[in-house]
Amino acid sequence: MPRPSSGDYPPFYARYVDLAPEEDVVGAMLAQAPLTRAAILNFADRPDFRYAPDKWSVKQMVGHMADTERVFGFRALWFARADASPLPGFEQDDWMAASDFDAQPLEDLLAGFEAARTSNLHMLRQLAPEAWARRGKASGHEFTVRAYAHLLLGHERAHLRILAERYT
Repeated sequence: MPRPSSGDYPPFYARYVDLAPEEDVVGAMLAQAPLTRAAILNFADRPDFRYAPDKWSVKQMVGHMADTERVFGFRALWFARADASPLPGFEQDDWMAASDFDAQPLEDLLAGFEAARTSNLHMLRQLAPEAWARRGKASGHEFTVRAYAHLLLGHERAHLRILAERYT
């Protein structure tokens, strides 16, 4: 499947798409899984760590990754099924304020992310080739299914980079 073009997503999301350069995005997601697990479990002894007082804890970051995985996956499915209804945005800070991630074990949060990713992989592998180019509107912007597949991977990699650069 070809990579998304700049017209497949709004410019803000280029930072995530750029982190997922593979054409075989499903294969890249599968290959990423053990790396993600290892990177997150590196914080098993300090899951509540924050690199600054106003930043998310490791557990909150993993919870956010799972939330985003679910939202982006749902959007990809919605558009793949050619539903023309626009989807709302989600404000990550509002969602975080309504979550209770810090009260949950890190392994449970990671398992939730992995379950959402596995579900999305099943969905993506079952799409007909023409479904990947279908478009829809979310957060007031147009996206393709292909773009959301790359956003899933790029978002994961962006947060792993933040963990490696700021949480160590």
